[in-house]
Amino acid sequence: MKCRYFCDSEAHSLGRRSFMQAFGAGLAVGGWGLASQAQALAQLKSDQKRMLVVFLAGGVSQLETWDPKPKTDTGGPFRAIPTSVPGIHISELLPETAKVFNRLSLIRSINSHNDDHGKGSYQMGYGRNRMPGVAYPHLGSVCAKALERPNSPLPGFLKIPGGGRGRDAAYLGPAYNSVGVNGNPLANSARHGSLSDEIDQKRHDFRRQLNDRFLLSRRSAETEVYTESFEQALGLMERRDVFDVSKESDVDQERYGKHDFGRHCLMARRLLEQDVSFVQVSHSNYDTHNENFNFHLEQMAEFDTPFSNLIRDLEDRGMMESTLVVVMSEFGRTPRINARYGRDHWGKAWSICLGGADIQPGAVIGKTNDNGTEVIDREVAPGDLFHTYLSAVGIDSSGTFDIDGRELPVADPAHGPISELIS
Repeated sequence: MKCRYFCDSEAHSLGRRSFMQAFGAGLAVGGWGLASQAQALAQLKSDQKRMLVVFLAGGVSQLETWDPKPKTDTGGPFRAIPTSVPGIHISELLPETAKVFNRLSLIRSINSHNDDHGKGSYQMGYGRNRMPGVAYPHLGSVCAKALERPNSPLPGFLKIPGGGRGRDAAYLGPAYNSVGVNGNPLANSARHGSLSDEIDQKRHDFRRQLNDRFLLSRRSAETEVYTESFEQALGLMERRDVFDVSKESDVDQERYGKHDFGRHCLMARRLLEQDVSFVQVSHSNYDTHNENFNFHLEQMAEFDTPFSNLIRDLEDRGMMESTLVVVMSEFGRTPRINARYGRDHWGKAWSICLGGADIQPGAVIGKTNDNGTEVIDREVAPGDLFHTYLSAVGIDSSGTFDIDGRELPVADPAHGPISELIS
């Protein structure tokens, strides 16, 4: 049975486009200018970092995850359980995640001053409030540009699940837009069976010849970008198996689970192992205006095992020190339980979980009051989170982009990183 827990806003409507058609539509080159660019590039080369976001779409309840309030008027039916870090408790719905908490930390004092899905998603993804007529790059686009692997055929910003290219890089240019994939090899990425290697190579050699001739008299940034897009698409075709989780062992597929979220987490691990700069995995749909407790009982059970296995695998592979992992949502849920046994939208006092890279493990930032209705210590805004993420992967969040001679702040200068969380 398909349950409709969500609020039918436009934020839950996803458009799909053919990946290869969108990919061939052209890429553009954005500028990245930091005052200490040479030093930054040298550091990134010696210590490449990457970021994974697990986005719990719809607004996961902080009370059923990271900030439980058992035995209070808002706490609901679930207990708090100890984690592997003494003194830190999370919801009993996350027993496996509790075991790996020595690699994770919590921020329990977010106030985004917003209860709208679209605006909340924008705040968390872009680190700013949405403003009419102004476009900023998404966190994934910033990481794809700042942590760019120039010789990699893989896009720097991948969303799972998704379809085609996003439009989220703003002035950084389409090269840093997101690319959506669905846990399978990319559609239209295999060479047609009627073409031999020899014939295919001749086709591409001829195309390159024509491109070179054209560029002799009509060279421009746009024409160079079209040429680059074809070459990157060819590289993607050669690496299409990276997106195929069936290549993983039966043991790993069973560990992660055969459901979509398990497959998507396993794909995320494959992509991070291939040094993709930014991967976002989404899990739907936490907009629990009705039956909040039954829904979280089911969804957290599906989330807990693959997520904890992903953390274990990153640790075992020596990747946790270089991979920032963030579990976020667009807002939390109301402490007050409504007449439908649900929780409504709540941006006033909620939580996220994060760890890895330069995040201090086993930390708790901020605090809410006894029944979770107010932040009472170290209030944090989405802009502060954006700065913190960038700082944790070695990007100077106080730096600027150089876009056609104009310096634009990397992150909202009205905010800054949570310095006590950065190790």
